[in-house]
Amino acid sequence: MIILTLRTDKPEAEIGLYDGQMQLAYKTWMAHRQLAETLHRSLEKLLSAHSKVWADIEGIVCFQGPGSFTGLRIGLTVGNTLAYSYGVPIVAMQGSDWIKEGIQHLCNGENQAVVVPFYGAEVHITPQKK
Repeated sequence: MIILTLRTDKPEAEIGLYDGQMQLAYKTWMAHRQLAETLHRSLEKLLSAHSKVWADIEGIVCFQGPGSFTGLRIGLTVGNTLAYSYGVPIVAMQGSDWIKEGIQHLCNGENQAVVVPFYGAEVHITPQKK
């Protein structure tokens, strides 16, 4: 099972490619405010470096949080969109073992269908000024 992992809760983004529990590749980069611009390119490079295409992805594991409001929204939106588009299962996990636990959930047939962020606190949205 080819599994894509995404973590976008902090300035340093992380993506991984796994074949079951075996790590094929893992990449981190300082995405900071360019996450939306760099995430898809980084995913494409990771896949092509291992002779894979988007359709080869069979499951997705995302880091759920807590973390950056915008970073989590971007990463989970990409994960949800890929899962929906390719009809593959997706799970979101928290904690230091999020990848291992997420892969285990996928291998056990779990599919959360749509994953949502956990921010660690209530979201504070500033009211529009005009």
